[in-house]
Amino acid sequence: MTARRIVGLETEFGILAPADLQANPIVLSTRIVDALGAESAASGGAGAVRWDFHGEDPLSDARGYRIERAAAHPSQLTDDPESLAPSGDVPLEHVQRRSESLRPRAANAVLTNGARLYVDHAHPEYSSPETATPREAVLWDRAGEYLMAEGIEILDGDVVVYKNNTDGKGASYGAHENYLVRRDVPFGDIIRYLTPFFITRPVLCGAGRVGLGQRSEQPGFQISQRADFVENDVGLETTFDRPIINTRDEPHADAARYRRLHVIGGDANLFDASTLLKVGATSLVLWLLETGDIPLGLDSVLVDNPVDQTWQVSHDPTLRTVLDMHDGTTKTALDVQQVYVDVIREELAKRGEPDFDTAEILQRWQWTIDTLRSDMFAAAPRVEWVAKYQLLESMRLRSNARWDDDKLRALDLQWHDLRPERSIVRKLDAAGKVERLFTPAEVAAAVTQAPESTRAFLRGGLIARFPGRVAAAGWDGVVLDAGELIRIPTIHPDRATRALVGQILDNANTVEEFLAGLTSR
Repeated sequence: MTARRIVGLETEFGILAPADLQANPIVLSTRIVDALGAESAASGGAGAVRWDFHGEDPLSDARGYRIERAAAHPSQLTDDPESLAPSGDVPLEHVQRRSESLRPRAANAVLTNGARLYVDHAHPEYSSPETATPREAVLWDRAGEYLMAEGIEILDGDVVVYKNNTDGKGASYGAHENYLVRRDVPFGDIIRYLTPFFITRPVLCGAGRVGLGQRSEQPGFQISQRADFVENDVGLETTFDRPIINTRDEPHADAARYRRLHVIGGDANLFDASTLLKVGATSLVLWLLETGDIPLGLDSVLVDNPVDQTWQVSHDPTLRTVLDMHDGTTKTALDVQQVYVDVIREELAKRGEPDFDTAEILQRWQWTIDTLRSDMFAAAPRVEWVAKYQLLESMRLRSNARWDDDKLRALDLQWHDLRPERSIVRKLDAAGKVERLFTPAEVAAAVTQAPESTRAFLRGGLIARFPGRVAAAGWDGVVLDAGELIRIPTIHPDRATRALVGQILDNANTVEEFLAGLTSR
């Protein structure tokens, strides 16, 4: 009966060099990852801790089969530490470029906050540590923004990083969400009931975008950065033929008990409230599916043309578009979201008083729907796409410009700029126009400190205490150099927390003392 669950957020950042707009993004991404791995406050002080690829299995499909490695597209092979997976549906003959061969390894660093920082598909990616509540997910996602701003500073501004999802010229990069879900939930139910939720969810938490179509070939403003790049309803791919429901079955946990739902269609948010509602509402829908008691009322939102409807919802910031339901009725995106709120509230009422996290998400979810219906721009401090739309529409009307005006495009990009002096969101924040859940000091602390509520505490804590003795770290284990390499498995994301191992870690002056304390329990 809760919105609490193990969640991790991954952000691929846009990147460019102001002095050389044709610079290879892989080289730029490697520069910033290497710089942060060596010099950032979160590096641990002994150079980058390499990634442990144990448990990586990107070709396992939740529908019950595994793609043969020889048949997979190279962009799907993200488990090879010696090479970078190319981005998108590129021809195979173009996979290896000369400039890439200068850097044959994949840059990786594991940080003291438990996060992974690496080069993925030609972008620097920050994979947050595992968190246990929606608010924790927001905090450690925000830490990634601060980390990238530090990287820009280390490189003296030679490289600029953007927290967005498209360059406006046909390229898209992801902001993925990962939710730990009980294995006994039928995957067919996940597809059936999450599809309409994901189609309409951007009205709650989209980041907004100037331009319609993958290459912004049509003028206009839309709700989601990512929607135009959805091309399939269900599938294993992530960089081409992108689905609404991704089927990768790579749990990074006890596979007999859990699956990891890998959500690839969301936007990279800079607003705390948008990320909170995105994670919290999704967690509550998953909670409903885990109850096994799915109300018949949820069948009223099933749809027949999910890909087309994803585009329709995003392309209409007036929120008036009606979607054809499978049962012959029509509903707006807000109508669909209201059905989810209603059925979840009814199921929760059967089980007693909800905890703080659940109550907060329900209140915010209902408030957002009601406010978008009655006075859209009143939602601007909490809903990112609304705030961007309000700003750009006002400027457009004042200058009598079209939506394909270069100034509006430039401001759209500047919205996502992580340089403090350039960021539009920072300026709005300073003016009190963005609801923040955490202070700058709290976010800065999350850059170096791991959550205490998940196994990330042990991973980050070992790097912080014994950086030169951590040989490698991954989601499901940490490898220590204690004269011989010893791997500590962390297959349970809700264990290895401060409550369980904090005293042992605090009392140990060496790796050997820590291992002795661990084995004596």
